[in-house]
Order: sequence, then structure tokens, then C-alpha cells
Amino acid sequence: MDNVSQWLVWLLVVTVVPPMLCCLFVLYPIRRYAQRLGLLDRPGGHSTHTEVTPLGGGVGIWLGIMLTFLFGTIAVLVARDSVWLQQYLPDSLLPYLDGVWSRVAQVWYLLGAGTVLFFLGLADDRYGVNEWIRLAVEFAIAAFVVYGLGFGLTAHIGVSWLTNVLSMIWIVGVINSFNMLDNMDGLSGGVAAIIAAAMAMVMLSTPDPGTARPQLLVAALLLVVLGALLGFLWHNRPPARIFMGDGGSYLIGFLIAVSMLMATFAGSGDRPHAVFAPLCVMAVPLYDMTTVLWIRIREGRSPFVGDRSHFSHRLVDLGLGRTQAVLTIYLVTATCGLAAVLLTQVSLLQAVMVLGIVLCMLLLIVILESTGWRKSND
Repeated sequence: MDNVSQWLVWLLVVTVVPPMLCCLFVLYPIRRYAQRLGLLDRPGGHSTHTEVTPLGGGVGIWLGIMLTFLFGTIAVLVARDSVWLQQYLPDSLLPYLDGVWSRVAQVWYLLGAGTVLFFLGLADDRYGVNEWIRLAVEFAIAAFVVYGLGFGLTAHIGVSWLTNVLSMIWIVGVINSFNMLDNMDGLSGGVAAIIAAAMAMVMLSTPDPGTARPQLLVAALLLVVLGALLGFLWHNRPPARIFMGDGGSYLIGFLIAVSMLMATFAGSGDRPHAVFAPLCVMAVPLYDMTTVLWIRIREGRSPFVGDRSHFSHRLVDLGLGRTQAVLTIYLVTATCGLAAVLLTQVSLLQAVMVLGIVLCMLLLIVILESTGWRKSND
């Protein structure tokens, strides 16, 4: 095994496996005691489920991510000063130790902000929280990330206040897109896992302009999120034994959104179009959120009240089964994810073709859906 392969295998083992196992095993007692915790999803309203189901999936995801970073932080601290430990690490990894340690504080600030959102969602699952309070907290957390930690979109706009506003809107939009997508077994968690994996690949193939090395810290964050989601999906596969809940969807949406702000595409050289990779990989959740809001507003309903007008529900209305609808959305998301990876590696002309393929695929979905709408209205 060459050095690159050894390095990648080591990275996957330490970032994906621990949160996956933690989430996998933690959710067994959460499922058992969900009723005592008051974390239950009951049939009725806009829910399409017919069984009372636990809502505490986000607890396992949160614990998997937090414990992995806790032990990871301790490991990096020890490894920086331990010659004995360094001899067991790949040589290609050693130059990253100091750089990762210099950003540990930022990571914990982000995890703290994500924890606030996690408990906000948990309170919403348990008691219900007014939608305006939720939005206010989300924008406050987004403002902290943008103005307090200095993270923002690589947009090449040149107007700082506009970039900051767009960055805040991006964070809040991505948080709510995953929350709205959580409407069928395995859907939001599976889509988030595909997006996290694709963006991790982008980070490992896009060099940081300051060091000319892969953006290891951002990739590690995404891979830890991926691991926690894989552990959760074992319990959330159809028929779901537990749901992610607002706590889980807020946390996952926040960490994925912020990881894309932490990333830099300035090192792409003659490939400035690489900045569209996050938008490309997020095409499906953003499409679902945009179309659902448009349908609700067009029909004179509140955009905050849940319903069955989501992309997945519309696919079922076209004749697909629920599992088929979820797998179809997985396939579209994976296609967009692969396109995002390609986008950072190709020339401008090739990038236009890649983005054109993604756009054509989305337009094809719109055409198919519009055909179903016309038939339902006849």
C-alpha cells in the first residue's frame, strides 16, 4: 500500500468509524427510553407515518460527533509532543498536526454553536418552539459564525457586507433545507451523508492556498458527520425505528453549511468556478426547500406549517413507492455530488458542461413533476 492509500485509510478509520459506532450503539437505549424523554413522533397532521416512533436520533448523532472530536483533540495534543506516538502515524500526516491544533479552538466554538442549535431542535421536538424564535436563534448563530469567527462564502464579490449577509442566509437556508427534507425514512440522513462524503472528497482534492496541502480539517469535520449519519441510518432505514428529529437536522445542516464556509477555493488557481461546488452538491435539498416554499405561498398557506408537498411526496404522487422515491433522491444527490467533485478539477469550459448536466437533470425533474401536476388537476 502506497503512502497516499495508507494515509486515506488511516483518515477514514479515525474519522468515520468512531462516530458511526458511537451513534449506532447509543441509539439503542435512546429508542428504549424515548417515551420517558417525551421524544415521540405521533401519527397525524402532515406526518405520513402510522406508528408512534422515537424522535431522539439527533442525540446519537450529537454524541457521536462530540465524543469523536473530544478524543481527537486529546490525540492531537498528545501527538504533537510525543515522538513515540508519531512513529505510528503516517509520515504524510505529521506536517498537519500543528496546523490542525491551531484551529482546534475554532472547531470547538463551532461545535458549541451547533450544540445550541441541537438543543433548540430538541426543545422543538419535545415542547414545540415558535417559528420566529427558531429563525431568530438560527440567524444569531449564523451571525456569530460569520462575524465572530470570520467564516464566509468564497464568492469573489468584493463587497464584504454583502458576502457576510449571503453567508448568514446560506447557513440558515441549509439548516432548514435538511429539516424540511426529513420527511421519509432514511431521506434526510442519507442525503446528508452523500453530501458530506462528496464535499470531503472536494476538500481532499482542493489545496489550501496557504499550505498547498489538502484541507484536512474541513474534510475531517465532514467525515465525522458522515460517520455519525451512517450509525444513525442503521436505525432509520425503512421501516424507521427512530427519527432524526429537529435536533439532529439542525445540527447536521449547520455543520455541513459551516464546513463549506470554512473551505477555501482560492487555491484552485485558474478554476474560480470551483466556488460553485457547494451550491452544486446542495442542489437537491435547496430544490426541495425552494419548491415547497413556493407551493405553500402560492396556495396562500403559511411557509412554516408542514405538509406533504415535498419533493419526496411528489415523487410518490407520480407513482413511485416510498423506498423508490428515497433511492431516486439519493441517485440525484450522488450525481450532483460527483459533479461538484469534478467541478474543482476541470477547466472553465468543462465546468460549464458539468453545471449544464446538473441543470438539465433538475429541469427534467421539473418537467416530470409538472406532468404529474397537470394530470392531478384534470
